[in-house]
Amino acid sequence: MVDQELAKAFEGIGEEYDRYRPGFPDAAADVILPEGVDAVLDLGAGTGKFTALLLDRAERVTAVEPSATMLEVLRVKLPTVEALAGGAESIPLPDGAVDAVTVAQAFHWFDRDAACAEIRRVLVPGGVLGLLWNHSDPTCAWDRACHRVAHPAVTEDADSTTASAADELPGFAFDHRTETSWSEQISRADYIRRWLTVSSFLAADEDTRTDMVARLDSILDTDPATVGRDTFTLPMITDVFVYRAVGSGG
Repeated sequence: MVDQELAKAFEGIGEEYDRYRPGFPDAAADVILPEGVDAVLDLGAGTGKFTALLLDRAERVTAVEPSATMLEVLRVKLPTVEALAGGAESIPLPDGAVDAVTVAQAFHWFDRDAACAEIRRVLVPGGVLGLLWNHSDPTCAWDRACHRVAHPAVTEDADSTTASAADELPGFAFDHRTETSWSEQISRADYIRRWLTVSSFLAADEDTRTDMVARLDSILDTDPATVGRDTFTLPMITDVFVYRAVGSGG
Protein backbone atom coordinates (compact mmCIF):
# COMPACT_ATOMS: atom_id res chain seq x y z
CA MET A 1 0.00 0.00 0.00
CA VAL A 2 1.40 3.40 -1.04
CA ASP A 3 1.68 5.92 1.81
CA GLN A 4 -0.01 8.94 0.20
CA GLU A 5 1.19 11.36 2.88
CA LEU A 6 4.80 10.41 2.24
CA ALA A 7 4.23 10.57 -1.51
CA LYS A 8 2.79 14.09 -1.25
CA ALA A 9 5.83 15.23 0.73
CA PHE A 10 7.75 15.67 -2.54
CA GLU A 11 5.30 18.16 -4.01
CA GLY A 12 7.01 21.20 -2.53
CA ILE A 13 10.63 20.50 -3.46
CA GLY A 14 12.38 20.73 -6.79
CA GLU A 15 15.70 22.55 -6.79
CA GLU A 16 16.74 20.94 -3.50
CA TYR A 17 15.94 17.48 -4.83
CA ASP A 18 17.89 18.15 -8.01
CA ARG A 19 20.91 19.57 -6.20
CA TYR A 20 21.31 17.03 -3.43
CA ARG A 21 19.94 13.72 -4.71
CA PRO A 22 22.40 11.42 -6.50
CA GLY A 23 22.28 10.80 -10.23
CA PHE A 24 22.57 7.42 -11.91
CA PRO A 25 25.47 5.64 -13.63
CA ASP A 26 25.47 5.40 -17.43
CA ALA A 27 25.65 1.63 -17.05
CA ALA A 28 22.10 1.61 -15.67
CA ALA A 29 20.75 3.21 -18.84
CA ASP A 30 22.84 0.84 -20.97
CA VAL A 31 21.21 -2.15 -19.28
CA ILE A 32 17.73 -0.94 -20.17
CA LEU A 33 18.51 0.44 -23.64
CA PRO A 34 21.64 -1.25 -24.99
CA GLU A 35 20.64 0.05 -28.42
CA GLY A 36 18.91 3.26 -29.40
CA VAL A 37 15.13 3.42 -29.77
CA ASP A 38 12.75 5.83 -31.43
CA ALA A 39 10.74 6.91 -28.39
CA VAL A 40 11.17 6.49 -24.64
CA LEU A 41 9.11 7.67 -21.68
CA ASP A 42 10.67 8.46 -18.30
CA LEU A 43 7.78 8.04 -15.88
CA GLY A 44 7.85 9.72 -12.48
CA ALA A 45 10.80 11.62 -13.89
CA GLY A 46 11.28 14.02 -11.01
CA THR A 47 13.79 16.70 -11.96
CA GLY A 48 15.18 14.63 -14.82
CA LYS A 49 18.15 12.98 -13.15
CA PHE A 50 17.67 9.77 -15.14
CA THR A 51 15.91 11.46 -18.06
CA ALA A 52 19.18 13.14 -19.02
CA LEU A 53 20.80 9.75 -19.65
CA LEU A 54 18.13 8.90 -22.22
CA LEU A 55 18.83 11.79 -24.59
CA ASP A 56 21.58 9.92 -26.44
CA ARG A 57 19.60 6.68 -26.47
CA ALA A 58 16.33 7.74 -28.12
CA GLU A 59 15.18 9.98 -30.93
CA ARG A 60 12.33 11.29 -28.77
CA VAL A 61 12.30 11.51 -24.98
CA THR A 62 9.15 12.25 -22.99
CA ALA A 63 9.05 12.86 -19.24
CA VAL A 64 5.90 12.55 -17.13
CA GLU A 65 5.91 13.83 -13.54
CA PRO A 66 3.06 14.79 -11.14
CA SER A 67 5.00 17.44 -9.17
CA ALA A 68 4.80 20.86 -10.83
CA THR A 69 7.84 22.01 -8.85
CA MET A 70 10.01 19.16 -10.07
CA LEU A 71 8.67 19.44 -13.60
CA GLU A 72 9.67 23.10 -13.71
CA VAL A 73 13.27 22.18 -12.88
CA LEU A 74 13.27 19.42 -15.51
CA ARG A 75 12.01 21.78 -18.21
CA VAL A 76 14.79 24.28 -17.51
CA LYS A 77 17.50 21.60 -17.43
CA LEU A 78 16.29 19.58 -20.41
CA PRO A 79 14.49 21.90 -22.83
CA THR A 80 14.43 19.34 -25.66
CA VAL A 81 12.43 16.84 -23.59
CA GLU A 82 8.65 16.79 -23.92
CA ALA A 83 7.74 17.30 -20.25
CA LEU A 84 4.14 16.53 -19.27
CA ALA A 85 2.25 16.73 -16.01
CA GLY A 86 0.72 13.41 -15.11
CA GLY A 87 0.86 10.28 -13.02
CA ALA A 88 1.65 6.63 -13.62
CA GLU A 89 -1.99 5.63 -13.26
CA SER A 90 -3.11 8.05 -16.01
CA ILE A 91 -0.32 8.64 -18.51
CA PRO A 92 -1.01 11.50 -20.96
CA LEU A 93 0.14 9.57 -24.05
CA PRO A 94 -1.76 7.57 -26.70
CA ASP A 95 -1.68 3.79 -27.03
CA GLY A 96 1.58 2.32 -28.32
CA ALA A 97 3.36 5.68 -28.22
CA VAL A 98 6.78 4.56 -26.96
CA ASP A 99 9.28 1.73 -27.35
CA ALA A 100 10.46 1.84 -23.76
CA VAL A 101 9.41 3.17 -20.35
CA THR A 102 11.86 3.86 -17.55
CA VAL A 103 10.99 4.46 -13.90
CA ALA A 104 13.85 5.68 -11.73
CA GLN A 105 13.41 5.82 -7.95
CA ALA A 106 9.61 6.04 -8.25
CA PHE A 107 7.86 2.71 -8.95
CA HIS A 108 7.26 2.02 -5.24
CA TRP A 109 5.07 5.15 -5.14
CA PHE A 110 2.73 3.84 -7.86
CA ASP A 111 -0.50 1.89 -7.59
CA ARG A 112 1.16 -1.17 -9.10
CA ASP A 113 -1.68 -2.79 -11.04
CA ALA A 114 -3.11 0.47 -12.39
CA ALA A 115 0.35 1.74 -13.32
CA CYS A 116 1.31 -1.51 -15.06
CA ALA A 117 -1.89 -1.38 -17.13
CA GLU A 118 -1.13 2.20 -18.21
CA ILE A 119 2.54 1.50 -18.93
CA ARG A 120 1.55 -1.54 -20.99
CA ARG A 121 -0.99 0.59 -22.88
CA VAL A 122 1.53 3.24 -23.98
CA LEU A 123 4.19 0.67 -24.94
CA VAL A 124 4.49 -0.99 -28.34
CA PRO A 125 4.16 -4.81 -28.32
CA GLY A 126 7.32 -6.28 -26.83
CA GLY A 127 8.36 -2.87 -25.50
CA VAL A 128 10.81 -2.52 -22.62
CA LEU A 129 10.06 -1.50 -19.03
CA GLY A 130 13.06 -0.63 -16.89
CA LEU A 131 12.75 -0.06 -13.14
CA LEU A 132 15.73 1.20 -11.19
CA TRP A 133 16.70 2.38 -7.75
CA ASN A 134 19.82 3.67 -6.06
CA HIS A 135 20.35 2.21 -2.63
CA SER A 136 22.99 2.05 0.03
CA ASP A 137 25.89 -0.35 -0.18
CA PRO A 138 25.49 -2.88 2.67
CA THR A 139 29.27 -2.83 3.20
CA CYS A 140 29.14 0.88 4.15
CA ALA A 141 28.19 0.75 7.84
CA TRP A 142 27.77 4.50 8.41
CA ASP A 143 25.53 5.10 5.39
CA ARG A 144 23.49 2.00 6.23
CA ALA A 145 23.02 3.29 9.77
CA CYS A 146 21.84 6.64 8.41
CA HIS A 147 19.39 4.84 6.13
CA ARG A 148 17.86 3.16 9.16
CA VAL A 149 17.18 6.57 10.70
CA ALA A 150 15.03 7.47 7.69
CA HIS A 151 13.81 3.99 6.80
CA PRO A 152 13.61 1.63 9.78
CA ALA A 153 12.54 -1.17 7.42
CA VAL A 154 16.00 -1.19 5.81
CA THR A 155 17.85 -4.37 6.75
CA GLU A 156 21.42 -5.45 6.31
CA ASP A 157 20.50 -7.12 3.02
CA ALA A 158 17.75 -5.14 1.33
CA ASP A 159 15.89 -1.88 0.93
CA SER A 160 12.09 -2.02 1.03
CA THR A 161 11.68 0.18 -2.06
CA THR A 162 12.92 -2.48 -4.48
CA ALA A 163 10.38 -4.95 -3.10
CA SER A 164 7.85 -3.42 -5.50
CA ALA A 165 9.82 -4.92 -8.39
CA ALA A 166 8.65 -8.50 -8.82
CA ASP A 167 9.49 -11.39 -11.10
CA GLU A 168 5.96 -11.05 -12.45
CA LEU A 169 4.24 -7.74 -13.12
CA PRO A 170 0.77 -7.62 -14.75
CA GLY A 171 1.25 -7.45 -18.52
CA PHE A 172 5.00 -7.98 -18.39
CA ALA A 173 7.53 -10.79 -18.52
CA PHE A 174 10.64 -10.43 -16.36
CA ASP A 175 13.82 -10.34 -18.41
CA HIS A 176 16.74 -9.74 -16.05
CA ARG A 177 18.13 -7.85 -13.10
CA THR A 178 21.54 -6.23 -12.71
CA GLU A 179 23.42 -4.40 -9.96
CA THR A 180 25.95 -1.66 -10.64
CA SER A 181 28.33 -0.56 -7.88
CA TRP A 182 29.66 2.99 -8.03
CA SER A 183 30.64 5.82 -5.70
CA GLU A 184 30.62 9.59 -5.40
CA GLN A 185 32.43 12.21 -3.38
CA ILE A 186 30.06 14.17 -1.15
CA SER A 187 30.57 16.77 1.54
CA ARG A 188 29.18 16.13 4.99
CA ALA A 189 26.93 19.18 4.68
CA ASP A 190 25.48 17.99 1.36
CA TYR A 191 25.06 14.47 2.70
CA ILE A 192 22.88 15.83 5.51
CA ARG A 193 20.99 18.07 3.07
CA ARG A 194 20.33 15.01 0.91
CA TRP A 195 18.50 13.35 3.76
CA LEU A 196 16.32 16.44 4.12
CA THR A 197 14.91 15.65 0.64
CA VAL A 198 13.82 12.14 1.69
CA SER A 199 10.11 11.53 2.24
CA SER A 200 10.29 10.58 5.91
CA PHE A 201 12.25 13.75 6.72
CA LEU A 202 9.96 15.94 4.61
CA ALA A 203 6.82 14.54 6.23
CA ALA A 204 8.14 14.75 9.80
CA ASP A 205 7.21 17.59 12.16
CA GLU A 206 9.98 20.02 13.09
CA ASP A 207 10.88 18.38 16.40
CA THR A 208 11.02 14.90 14.88
CA ARG A 209 13.09 16.14 11.94
CA THR A 210 15.53 17.86 14.29
CA ASP A 211 15.92 14.64 16.27
CA MET A 212 16.49 12.64 13.07
CA VAL A 213 19.20 15.05 11.91
CA ALA A 214 20.85 14.82 15.35
CA ARG A 215 20.93 11.04 14.99
CA LEU A 216 22.62 11.39 11.59
CA ASP A 217 25.19 13.75 13.08
CA SER A 218 25.85 11.30 15.91
CA ILE A 219 26.54 8.49 13.42
CA LEU A 220 28.93 10.66 11.41
CA ASP A 221 30.65 11.90 14.57
CA THR A 222 31.39 8.39 15.83
CA ASP A 223 31.99 6.15 12.82
CA PRO A 224 35.75 5.75 12.12
CA ALA A 225 35.21 6.28 8.38
CA THR A 226 33.56 9.69 8.82
CA VAL A 227 34.59 11.21 12.15
CA GLY A 228 36.42 14.51 11.68
CA ARG A 229 35.99 14.46 7.88
CA ASP A 230 34.38 17.16 5.76
CA THR A 231 34.11 14.98 2.64
CA PHE A 232 33.21 11.33 2.27
CA THR A 233 33.49 8.67 -0.40
CA LEU A 234 29.96 7.31 -0.59
CA PRO A 235 29.53 3.90 -2.25
CA MET A 236 26.19 3.12 -3.85
CA ILE A 237 24.45 0.35 -5.73
CA THR A 238 21.98 0.84 -8.56
CA ASP A 239 19.50 -2.01 -9.01
CA VAL A 240 17.94 -2.36 -12.48
CA PHE A 241 14.99 -4.63 -13.30
CA VAL A 242 14.12 -5.11 -16.99
CA TYR A 243 10.79 -6.43 -18.32
CA ARG A 244 9.14 -6.98 -21.72
CA ALA A 245 5.52 -6.14 -22.49
CA VAL A 246 3.38 -9.15 -23.35
CA GLY A 247 -0.13 -9.46 -24.71
CA SER A 248 -2.29 -6.64 -25.97
CA GLY A 249 -1.64 -3.14 -24.68
CA GLY A 250 -4.55 -0.87 -25.63
